[in-house]
Amino acid sequence: MEDHQSIAKLKSNHDEIIASKTLTQKALHSIWRDKLTLVALSYIAILTVISLLAPFITDNIMRVDPNEPVTADKFTHPLQKGYILGADDIGRDQLARLLHAGGISMAIGFFGSFFALIIGVVLGMIAGFNVGNVIDDGLYWVVITIDSIPALFLLILIGSFTSFSAETLVLAVSLIGWPGTWRLIRGQAISLRATDYILAARALGAGPLRIMFQHILPNLISVTVVSLMLGIAGLILTESSLSYLGLGVQPPQATWGNMLSKSLQFIRAGGLHLVFFPLLMISLTVLCFYIIGDGIRDAFDPTLQK
Repeated sequence: MEDHQSIAKLKSNHDEIIASKTLTQKALHSIWRDKLTLVALSYIAILTVISLLAPFITDNIMRVDPNEPVTADKFTHPLQKGYILGADDIGRDQLARLLHAGGISMAIGFFGSFFALIIGVVLGMIAGFNVGNVIDDGLYWVVITIDSIPALFLLILIGSFTSFSAETLVLAVSLIGWPGTWRLIRGQAISLRATDYILAARALGAGPLRIMFQHILPNLISVTVVSLMLGIAGLILTESSLSYLGLGVQPPQATWGNMLSKSLQFIRAGGLHLVFFPLLMISLTVLCFYIIGDGIRDAFDPTLQK
């Protein structure tokens, strides 16, 4: 009997502790218990560190130049002649190129999504706070105009006039990729501007900028983080799609996308490993970002806190 009472008391104390936590603390607690999200976070963290250290690893540990061809070693299979993941069609080390390409692909995904997110969040809050007036109408017209043309078609159009580098591709996707975030943030801002604490802030004399960035923005953190994660995954796939069409980041600057698109023609020539490893990296990375975004969304959902 006493054991049952002790267990009930411990459960009651645990419930009280959980109830006393803030939403952010509860979300972090939920993420900590979500093993799949933790695995995805660990993978992305390790991949990011390795990508940042790629020049050091290839120069000082592997002692390999990722852009130096060795004609005699072309199409070398993995674990042969000292190549861990094999060599490509002109004898370049596949592992070294994957490490460098990972940094470029991750950077395109992160910075492109981040800058598009910043534009979408700022303009979305301005439109939501000024709903119904000329500012909101003007921004809505711009969004409708951009959305009327598929994003991939716009990128193909831009790529037909200029060769994409990593920097220009980030700029392009930032300028055409913000309308989705704008719609999301505008809707959230419209619902928040009518809440009691916003009305109280107005009554106390808070200006529009203070209300937007001090009161509304903190309540949009979870939405923006989820949007960032999904945006990174989407841009990694977009870069791969452009590379398949010959309009992505151009060699010799390696990305997972252009490594994959170039290697497809060498499958019958013994280059199956050249397709497998870039495809594996793209698939795993995109999947992990989607898992992280889904985990964060669930963690900040009050209906799933139990």
